Amino acid sequence: MQISSRFTIALHSLICIYTFDGDHKITSDFIADSVNVNPVIIRNVLGQLKKADLVAIQRGAGGAHIAKDPAAFTLYDVFIAVDSIQDDLFAFHDNPNPNCPVGKQVHTVLDGYLDDVQNAMISELKKTTFEDVIHKVEV
Repeated sequence: MQISSRFTIALHSLICIYTFDGDHKITSDFIADSVNVNPVIIRNVLGQLKKADLVAIQRGAGGAHIAKDPAAFTLYDVFIAVDSIQDDLFAFHDNPNPNCPVGKQVHTVLDGYLDDVQNAMISELKKTTFEDVIHKVEV
């Protein structure tokens, strides 16, 4: 299973907002040009980020701005804001054959490992602030 591209689009958008704020009016069209997607996708992602209080959007002459100190939110906050996963990172097929020696054990064998991988990923996302990310961007 693949994590939704909304997560990387959201991060790209946040980096654009942070980098160009003050020099340009940051609109969905402006961000869409950098991300190379339709502005409607950017508007949807910005709406999710606004709902999570990560961006502020002023219609008209204002544009988008980062709403929090970059050190105050993590990649996990962005990940959750754009609903990158619902519950489990790994979708497991629903009905393994209970009459097969592998099918009847597959959940027992794999569930713990897959939970560990998901928890490790979440832990890493929680360790990385947006400030960590923007310090690596060279403009």
